[in-house]
Amino acid sequence: LLKEWYLREAKELISRKITVFSKQVGVKYNKVSVKTVRTRWGSCSRLGNLSFNWKLITVPEEVVDYVIIHELCHLKRMDHSSAFWRLVQKYSPAYNAHRKWLKAHESEINSLLE
Repeated sequence: LLKEWYLREAKELISRKITVFSKQVGVKYNKVSVKTVRTRWGSCSRLGNLSFNWKLITVPEEVVDYVIIHELCHLKRMDHSSAFWRLVQKYSPAYNAHRKWLKAHESEINSLLE
């Protein structure tokens, strides 16, 4: 029951935020899904489908924002080039601190409800 609640909350939060950030970044997406993913926080397909890990609901909101912005920026650049990171930085200036936070807390977050 707790996992289902987290999943619902994550879907609501991410849906709300993605609407705002997609306008800021100036991109359109196809579908958004929130699910259990062991190795990633988010992903973006070439079809414009975005997927996010429900465990993002347990991290600081600014880190959630970074992950959403990261995936939306992939709709403009499907790589991790320096141009991609400049784009991410434009919308999430502290992105590097958020990346480091996720890396530092990854194992404890992934152990939730396993």
